[in-house]
Amino acid sequence: MRIRTLSSLECTKLLVANRVGHLACAKDGQPYVVCFNYAYADTHLYAFSLLGKKIEWMRANPLVCAQVEEHGQGRGWRSVVVDGRFEELSDRTGHEFQRGHAWTVLSKHADWWEPGALRPITPPVSDSTPHVFFRILVEEISGREAIE
Repeated sequence: MRIRTLSSLECTKLLVANRVGHLACAKDGQPYVVCFNYAYADTHLYAFSLLGKKIEWMRANPLVCAQVEEHGQGRGWRSVVVDGRFEELSDRTGHEFQRGHAWTVLSKHADWWEPGALRPITPPVSDSTPHVFFRILVEEISGREAIE
């Protein structure tokens, strides 16, 4: 098996082609990793969540890491790691346009709200929704591929 480094373009294409990854955050030196659904657009990973540990920790420390992988034939695989910064898309911080954009980007995909507990009914227009829309600014990206 040979391991090859992916170009930035190959990494971006892998992010665009996939919808599920792992999101890591940390608080007080303790890491926390969860599976999350996302959509990639304009150098951001867009996602939403209900309130919980992940959102609380990212609010406390916006530096995050995301990983997305594909498995190929046999033992082959490709993996991309993103170092980035969490940004909550809240009306309180004047992100109405960005939150609407997140809705548009995410809703282009079937069952985009899964595996969340509640499906949003309409585009969010205020903070009264239980969903927290956010994006991860991709600051660094790297990837590798295993070829048999």
